[in-house]
Amino acid sequence: MDTRDLKTLLQQIKDGALGVDSAMERLRHLPFEDVGHATVDHHRGLRQGFPEVIFGQGKSFEQLERIINALLAQGNNILATRLDREMAHEVQRIFPAASYHATGRCLTIEQKPVEEKGRGTILVVSAGTSDIPVAEEALVTARMLGNRVEHLYDVGVAGIHRLLARRELLFSASVLIVVAGMEGALPSVVGGLVDRPVIAVPTSVGYGASFGGVAALLGMLNSCAAGVTVVNIDNGFGAAYAASLMNRE
Repeated sequence: MDTRDLKTLLQQIKDGALGVDSAMERLRHLPFEDVGHATVDHHRGLRQGFPEVIFGQGKSFEQLERIINALLAQGNNILATRLDREMAHEVQRIFPAASYHATGRCLTIEQKPVEEKGRGTILVVSAGTSDIPVAEEALVTARMLGNRVEHLYDVGVAGIHRLLARRELLFSASVLIVVAGMEGALPSVVGGLVDRPVIAVPTSVGYGASFGGVAALLGMLNSCAAGVTVVNIDNGFGAAYAASLMNRE
């Protein structure tokens, strides 16, 4: 339940269209619900504007099914991250409305239209093609959080003319998420071009001396461009969530 749902519920009570007992039943599982192996936070939509997101990695199918059912019962849309194809297909067998975004390893269920809340566009930029899975996680997350989202892929510093040729797209964005592995230089370049927040996402893409993304992480943390904020390695979800907060009306 989010603020929109709660306002509708209260208005129905005021208008006499919904009885108090029925309303109490709707609110019975706020602020949380114990489903045996997890405690689902149904209050998060009211606190933060979006319901709990499911981190799928490491969860069994039975755990996912129970959590999804609990969230759907409260009228929520579903976003689950870090699901492999096999697990996603199992979920789709039980929930036919589910969509699997294979590149970003995300699963979504939209039982109500996604309400647009952003004041502008979030642009997701990737340095290389190998960084696209993390970029896609950010893109799907930002869209489910109610933002207009565009992407610009494979424009890293090894061929900087590719980025400079799309300057108008860079300048039109309200917030930019820049995803890069290897030495992680692209966010510094973008940060030096735009006057908008840049969220840098280091990826674990690179040869041995990249240390699984640590080299890119340190490079981004040491960026000389002002306005660059850095999230954890491969954390496209976290970048999108932060970008969404920055982009709210």
